[in-house]
Amino acid sequence: MNGRWVEPDVRDEVVSYTTFMHEKTAIRSKTLLSWIGIRESKYYVWLERSRMENRHNGKTPREHWILPWERQAIIDYAKVHFEEGYRRLTYVMQDDNIVAVSPSTTYRVLKCAGVLNCWNNGKPNPKKRGFDQPTRPHKQWHTHIKYVNFRGTFLFLISVIDGYSRYIVHHELRLSMEKHDVEITVQRALEKYPAEKPRLISDYGSQYILKDFAPFFRDAGLQHTRTSIAHPQANGKIEKFHETLSPEFLRKKSLIDLEDARKQIAKFIDYYNTKRLHSALFYLTPKGFLEGRVEEKIGLREYKLRQAQLNRIEAKNAA
Repeated sequence: MNGRWVEPDVRDEVVSYTTFMHEKTAIRSKTLLSWIGIRESKYYVWLERSRMENRHNGKTPREHWILPWERQAIIDYAKVHFEEGYRRLTYVMQDDNIVAVSPSTTYRVLKCAGVLNCWNNGKPNPKKRGFDQPTRPHKQWHTHIKYVNFRGTFLFLISVIDGYSRYIVHHELRLSMEKHDVEITVQRALEKYPAEKPRLISDYGSQYILKDFAPFFRDAGLQHTRTSIAHPQANGKIEKFHETLSPEFLRKKSLIDLEDARKQIAKFIDYYNTKRLHSALFYLTPKGFLEGRVEEKIGLREYKLRQAQLNRIEAKNAA
């Protein structure tokens, strides 16, 4: 059935059967297709070509090709959001109901228009990438300290991130980075989730290796793990967030005073948690991942893509 060509009546019968069984049993189309032995991508191609004769592909325009207004919408949106890569841009446009297309379509449109934002993806590091990905929220927390340049001196941003969802659990912008500053940050993070006892991962910063720091972890019921020496990627999730903070926020903003700095950083972190799409989370937000809304969000995007394909067919048939 997964061959390159089938008779139109067989193709239409498979589409009708799958649609009928999905409506009657509420079994997901993806599951039904796996039972039949058909790839999901092939099924949607067949759905678009339902009741049509097989034709040579050649250079014949496909009915699901994007419409002129969609092409222009992609270009216009990319020019406004010029800092975004094409993949994140694709999912932002889907979520904001701008246009529903695939990442490959966005890439082709932007490349042809000469506005493709190409990122330099280096070769993958052959070394171990760090701790295994946790299977649920609040199983692993990572903590790190970032220096924030402020009026000729430094403030210290101490953050705690959930390793599963990349959600910033808590942060503190402090005037110092002593042991008690770290303890306050971790304690306030725990107060937000009192039922959780995560494994706390940090680097070998002096604040985390002091002997009198151990009683704090023991009293809080936490297991403290430090990353291997000369192996910083083990704490890469929180360090990546701090790296993101600089180009996307700190270099664009002026911090008037301490109160203003705390307010603006809190605003950015709220955006990071609830609005910014994360490439490591299927281009979902950390909050959506934390709340277990992965299937819901991905399902909605798939629905928008299918609906957009049907709308293109209707528009071209009506032309």
